[in-house]
Amino acid sequence: MRRVEIFDTTLRDGEQSAGVNLHLHEKLEIALQLERYGVDVIEAGFPASSTGDYRAVEQIAKSVKNCTVAGLARSVQGDIDAAAEALKGAVQPRIHVFIATSPIHMEYKLRMTPDQVLDSAEAAVRHAARYVSDIEWSAEDATRSDWDFLARIIERVIAAGAKVINLPDTVGYTTPAEYAQMFRYLRERVPSLSRVKLSAHCHDDLGMAVANTLAAIEAGVDQVEGTINGIGERAGNAALEEVGVTLAIRKDVYQVQTRLDLSQTMRTSRLVSKLTGMVVPPNKAVVGVNAFAHESGIHQDGVLKNTLTYEIIRPEMIGLTSNSLVLGKHSGRHAFKEKCAELGLQLTDEEFNRLFQSFKDLTDKKKDITDDDILALAMEAFSNTSGKRYELAFLHVSFGTDAVTTATIGIRTPDGDIVQDSATGKGSVEAIYNTIDRIVKDPVTLVDYRIQSTTSGQDALAEVYVKVEYHGRTGNGRGIDNDVLSASAKAFLDAINRIGLKEQVELVSASQP
Repeated sequence: MRRVEIFDTTLRDGEQSAGVNLHLHEKLEIALQLERYGVDVIEAGFPASSTGDYRAVEQIAKSVKNCTVAGLARSVQGDIDAAAEALKGAVQPRIHVFIATSPIHMEYKLRMTPDQVLDSAEAAVRHAARYVSDIEWSAEDATRSDWDFLARIIERVIAAGAKVINLPDTVGYTTPAEYAQMFRYLRERVPSLSRVKLSAHCHDDLGMAVANTLAAIEAGVDQVEGTINGIGERAGNAALEEVGVTLAIRKDVYQVQTRLDLSQTMRTSRLVSKLTGMVVPPNKAVVGVNAFAHESGIHQDGVLKNTLTYEIIRPEMIGLTSNSLVLGKHSGRHAFKEKCAELGLQLTDEEFNRLFQSFKDLTDKKKDITDDDILALAMEAFSNTSGKRYELAFLHVSFGTDAVTTATIGIRTPDGDIVQDSATGKGSVEAIYNTIDRIVKDPVTLVDYRIQSTTSGQDALAEVYVKVEYHGRTGNGRGIDNDVLSASAKAFLDAINRIGLKEQVELVSASQP
C-alpha cells in the first residue's frame, strides 16, 4: 500500500486565521504535538515576514527531530536567505518557495508577464538549492491557472532543483473532479514529475477542501497539506484529522496509508483549539463534541445493540477517552509530572513549578480535576512567560439588579507596581473592562467575547476568549479561572500583553541593522 505524506501548515497558514496570535512557546508546544501526531512535514512559519516568525521557525527547527521542518519564502532572495538561516538547526530542513501562476494574480498582484514569472520561479529555486536539497515549489492559485503554463513552469523548477511540486487550490475554487483531472493532465504532460513528489493544498471557501484533497489522493499525489481543525485564512484549509481518519476508515477505497498516530487526534485538536482560541464547532466531523453523541431514540437503540450501526469511527481510534479523576488534592509532584508527560506537555522546571502550584490551588476550589483542566492551566501558564506584562492582582465587583455595577481592580504593571482604580458599567464585564482601560491609560476596544467551560459541572473552570483593538492593532487573549469575572479580566489583560509583546519584538527588529 503506497504512503501519502502529511504536510501540516497549522503554524503558518493556520496562524493566518483572523485574530490568532500565538506566542513562541505556544507555537513550539503545537509543533512538538504535531511531531507526536506523526506528520511528515511541519511548516513552522514564514521567517521573512516578521522577527517573531523567524524566531519561531528557528526554535522549532532546533527542537523537532523526527520530521521535516519547512519555512515559507516568496520568490525573493531575501526571503529565501531568511528561511535558510532560520532552518539551520533543523535535522531535516525544507525551503518552501512559491509564486502565483494564475492570469489574474500575475497581472494584478505581481504585475509580471508569464515569462517573467517563469524566470523568477526558476531563479528562486536555484537560489534555494544553494542552501538545502529539499525544496518545495508552489504555484499559488494553481487551480485558476492555465494548465499548459503550469506544465512549462513545473518543468523549469524541477530542472532547477525542486523536489516537491505543490499545486494549491488557493481560493477554494475547484471541484474534486477538476482537481483530480489537473493532476492527471500534468503527469501526462511533464515526464519529470515522475522524479519528484506531487502535493495538494486545498482551501475550504466552497466547503470542498477535504473532498478535493481526497480526490487528489485518488489522482496519485504523494503529499497532502492542511491544518488541524481546518483553521486558516477565510474559511480555512483542509482539516488534516478528517483526511487522516477517512484514509484509515476507507482504506478499501483509497488504498493508501500515512504515518499519523490517530490516537493523538483529540489531544492535537484540543491543544490547537485552546491555544488559538478557535472553538471547534460541536457538529464538526471527527473532533466535534457531538461527533459521538446520539439523541434519536432509534440511533440510541442501535448503538446500544451494536456501535457499528451508527458509529463508523471508534472513539478510541482518535484518543477519545473519559475524563475520570486521576489526580486530586493529595496528589504529589511525581504523579503530577507523570500526568504532564502523558498529556504531552513540555515544561521547564520553572514552568512545571508554576503549573503545579496552579494545580494545587485548583484542588482547593474544584473536586474533580480532569485532563482538560490541567491543559487549561498549562495554556494559561504558557501565556504568562513572555516579556513585561500586566497581571491581575485583585478584583472586586459590586453588582445589583437595581444598582450601578462597579468594579475595583488592582493590576501589577510591567514596572512591578500595583495600580488600583474603579469604574462603572452596564454590567460586570463592562465595568471590569472600563476599569482596565483607565489603568492602562490607553483605549482598548472589545471586538469579540466568548466564554466556555473546560468540563461539565458547577465547579468547572471558565475559559474566556476575547479579541481587542489596542494601539491600532487587533489581538486575542485567553483567561482561565473558576470565576467567570476573573477569567474575563485575565483574558482582556492577556490580549493587551500579546499586542505589547508584538510591539516590543518589532521595536527590537527595527533597531537592528
